[in-house]
Amino acid sequence: MAKKQEEKIDFDKTKSYSIEEAVELTKKLSKTKFDGSVEVHFRLGIDPKKGEQQIRSAVSLPHGTGKTVKVAAFVSEDKEKEVKAAGADYVGGDDLIAEIKKTEKTDFQVAVAEPAMMKNLAQIAKILGTRGLMPSPKNETVTPDPAGAVAELKKGKVSFKNDDTGNVHVAIGKVSFDGKKLVENYEAVLNAIKKAKPSAAKGTYIKNISINATMGPGVKVSIT
Repeated sequence: MAKKQEEKIDFDKTKSYSIEEAVELTKKLSKTKFDGSVEVHFRLGIDPKKGEQQIRSAVSLPHGTGKTVKVAAFVSEDKEKEVKAAGADYVGGDDLIAEIKKTEKTDFQVAVAEPAMMKNLAQIAKILGTRGLMPSPKNETVTPDPAGAVAELKKGKVSFKNDDTGNVHVAIGKVSFDGKKLVENYEAVLNAIKKAKPSAAKGTYIKNISINATMGPGVKVSIT
């Protein structure tokens, strides 16, 4: 039955759709029984080999991602209580660093740190760095207000950076989300990508945009 319905969907993979149409198609074309993620992919006109053209930033999604993010906070003792209250899953200073150094376990998706803790994090920089977990001022995870950063991450703030081919991939919610919410999350990401444009990037900056659900085909989005 599901297959027959799928065949009726009027979808042209060579055509670019408005974001509203693209979101509706993405929801219809989702092939999973579970509530898959919806991701947006930007192909950018940057040279990823040049440091000054790297894209790295963060954006608060108005409706979150639909996922619960586990956050580790590396803070001094006097800030531990407030970051715990903000929702941090792992909290500590040198003790947490020592534990990660010993076990190499990182059961979290984002790490936040106070600026003063960064020199201590050098001991586990290799572990965090290879897993994309090293806090950075560029995506606002190194901050004098770690509790505020944790609260924003728990509400749906996401970090993004370009990969080796100059593409950026960001999850903007779940298939079950209302279409309007996905559109608003998409617009927040698009504005953040535009804002992150490196001054050294020449020519067309946003070359291609597509969105898809987990296991679903990519739907091209019109660039406006």
